[in-house]
Amino acid sequence: MLFKHYIRVINLLCLSMHIFFASAQLRVAPQFSDNMVLQRNRPILIWGTGNAGSLIRCRFKAFTSETTADKNGQWKLQLPPQNVSAIPNKLQVEMDHESISLNNILIGDVWLCIGQSNMEWPMSRDLHWKTEQEKADQHLIRFLNPPPAGRYVYNVRYKDSLLQRLNEEKFYLWDGWKSSNVSTAAGMSAVAYYFAKRIQQDVNIPIGLINLSIGGAPLESFIGLESLTADTTFRHKTNGNWLYNDALPVWIRQRGLQNLENVNYRYGDENGPNHAFKPGFAFKSGVLPLKDLPISGVLVYQGESNAEETARVVEYGKLFRLLTDKYRQLWGRQELPFYWVQLSSIERPLWPAFREAQRKLLDSIKYSGMAVTTDHGLPNDVHPPNKKIVGERLARWALKDVYQLPIVASGPLPVRAKYRRHQVVVRFSHANGLQTSDGEPLREFSFDGKTSISAKIRNKKVVIPASKKPDTVWYGWQPFSKGNLVNREGLPASTFHIPINQ
Repeated sequence: MLFKHYIRVINLLCLSMHIFFASAQLRVAPQFSDNMVLQRNRPILIWGTGNAGSLIRCRFKAFTSETTADKNGQWKLQLPPQNVSAIPNKLQVEMDHESISLNNILIGDVWLCIGQSNMEWPMSRDLHWKTEQEKADQHLIRFLNPPPAGRYVYNVRYKDSLLQRLNEEKFYLWDGWKSSNVSTAAGMSAVAYYFAKRIQQDVNIPIGLINLSIGGAPLESFIGLESLTADTTFRHKTNGNWLYNDALPVWIRQRGLQNLENVNYRYGDENGPNHAFKPGFAFKSGVLPLKDLPISGVLVYQGESNAEETARVVEYGKLFRLLTDKYRQLWGRQELPFYWVQLSSIERPLWPAFREAQRKLLDSIKYSGMAVTTDHGLPNDVHPPNKKIVGERLARWALKDVYQLPIVASGPLPVRAKYRRHQVVVRFSHANGLQTSDGEPLREFSFDGKTSISAKIRNKKVVIPASKKPDTVWYGWQPFSKGNLVNREGLPASTFHIPINQ
């Protein structure tokens, strides 16, 4: 009898352990956590893993949704669209005898932020941080700021601890959403923070920010490898080991070799070892896992790594359009807004042409906008410290286009130039109150991109004397531009060169 009793106890213990380990397998995707913002007015998708065949139930506010985990334990649930809510709510996921509760959930707008070091630039290093940290308790602003492997590690061979993270699952450390306060905001993208703060103040809805930026990353890293391979113009960027592929920016390959040369890397494929700068890697590791999470739009501050060689500058416009097209396909929204930052002024010879390539994107990409920053560059530093003005200029585009506020989104943008009666007349959009920023005469207008010429403002136009018809008019074409044309809002005109018509 005693023996049978022991057997019964052992069986019960085994059954209890089986139930424990089985029920311990319920998980939500790492992009979900306390403090998150869910996109308003879009179906809410929740996904994760559990026991194969188990019933999964999700409760949120007055809504419940159920599904069954597939044979691999994968599950996905959909809840109906929700209106804006600044009142914290709880989202609960249940399976068998286990449940997961996500608390302090808000409903608002979620913006994806990608780019390189100027987007990555944290609030703690922003020009205004000393005063802004006293205002950083913004409970309606939330961040998901997963550090990529190698953040702030430069010019050295990677240690084993970093090499172990160079796979799609571990590259971004999804460490949960944070509500903005002096502690959490310090490490968040300053550009994104100021963008969110301006939106939140003017529209009064919760704003969520997902920051996937990577210092030094080329645009190719944020585009899917399949998209690059399928494009006849860019498929050569996926030929062989990326570290030795001349179709990629030289600088990023040099940096990659510093990190990876002569190391025994574990993760890679026919395109070489995994790395933040590898084509398609940031997309596969960070962007793709978000495809079922609705977003309001995309903010981009990128280009420095693609602006140092003529071939890379020439191709950038088409490469950026490939990115926007594929993201819009991924999220199933052809009207998904894209707002980007035009590179600033600096003493680098190809940057004027790169700024012009970015300006021309406005004509070829619908539902887009560009923040001009030439007036806040530094001669020899790619990191202007005033990120507040950048974030707020990005916010102007969203406030006008997404939130439908009567606001001027941009500085003057050229529309056309005509030659009549011995003068060139340049017309602009966003030109109310056309003036100079410093009260001095206009600077950096030119007919050859080199020699400055006299120009005057007349109403909403710029008028330039010319004894005969020139072919082209240029503005702000010096690498470190001192152009001073602005509108009534003080927003600067973009670098440009356009043909002159008769």
